[in-house]
Amino acid sequence: MVQLGSAHGVRTTALLTDMSSPLGSTAGNALEVSEAVECLRGQGPADLREVTLALADEMLALSGVQEKAAAALDDGRALAKYEEMIRAQGGDPAAALPEASERRTIAADADGYLHKLDARSVGVAAWRLGAGRARKEDTVEAAAGVVCLATPGDHIEQGQPLLELHADDPHRFDHAEAALAGGIVVGRQTPEPKPLIIERIEA
Repeated sequence: MVQLGSAHGVRTTALLTDMSSPLGSTAGNALEVSEAVECLRGQGPADLREVTLALADEMLALSGVQEKAAAALDDGRALAKYEEMIRAQGGDPAAALPEASERRTIAADADGYLHKLDARSVGVAAWRLGAGRARKEDTVEAAAGVVCLATPGDHIEQGQPLLELHADDPHRFDHAEAALAGGIVVGRQTPEPKPLIIERIEA
């Protein structure tokens, strides 16, 4: 992508990020919007903030803007602009997001440290709950998805909730849970921390 952009006279950089685990704590339409708004409010998961700010800083630098994105996030300008964009399209930024009527918790089966929470497994589970489509004709359920209650590296205890599945149709839960088989690994040793941003690429 960097080579393609540069070949057409567009200043382009890329950040390679760790995608082995979910970024942030949610997978699913309304759940992710809610989490993104929390990030704009200066709250939300630290990993989501870190990667978002790194990407925003790259875009600002490529545009010749010297200010760092964190300033607009911390003083409320980013949230205000988000709300302004919604109102400009006839929306209400204060409107409530849909919530699933059914939930199921996935608990840890052992004590130890969470070594693995596979992003693909979580994504497939969210899709099976109704958050995505198998065909373009399929209906997407806005409230469906997965909430991650622990992140790799966390010390956990047997029976502790690790994931919360959200759906309007409880018959989806078993199929979604099956997608998580092998995607959650608990170990006795403390796992080595991994950087979120692995490499920066420029022409």
